[in-house]
Amino acid sequence: MRKLRNHELGRKSIGEHKLAEKTPFIVVLDNVRSLNNIGSVFRTSDAFLINCIYLCGITACPPNKEISKTALGATESVPWKYYEQTKDAILDLKTAGFQIMSIEQAQGSISLEEFYPEQGKQYAFVFGHEVKGVKQEIVDMSDACIEIPQFGTKHSLNISVSAGIVIWDVFVKFKALEVRK
Repeated sequence: MRKLRNHELGRKSIGEHKLAEKTPFIVVLDNVRSLNNIGSVFRTSDAFLINCIYLCGITACPPNKEISKTALGATESVPWKYYEQTKDAILDLKTAGFQIMSIEQAQGSISLEEFYPEQGKQYAFVFGHEVKGVKQEIVDMSDACIEIPQFGTKHSLNISVSAGIVIWDVFVKFKALEVRK
């Protein structure tokens, strides 16, 4: 076995990425403070052809040198939009017909392995502040909360790790829906 070289990976150009069919969901960052986490979410969103990222509140926006360190160019391929208030982003998404799914440990949450997107529905997944999580106001506006099951002594994951787990899981589930068409 040998590692593949970059030119063998069949990567899309930024132009090809922009024209590619996107995974039908949006990522919302609710007051994420770490520039490295923001960059990581851009990079993961690029990898799985996410429609758009909504950056809200104190979440920094590109262009930004620190975001670029971890995004590795994904701020050029993944569309994004900034909202001063997360609630305004959620209201716009609800008006557009999106199901709002906060990634949060909450009473009545759905365990990630039990969440299955429905064909024809659009989803927005909200990830929160590194310490405080998704604001209660946004949890209240959500259609549901999804919780990543954890079995160790810690009861939280870094937001970029949470985003990676959820984006991958939902991407795979959407791909399975496409196969059933």
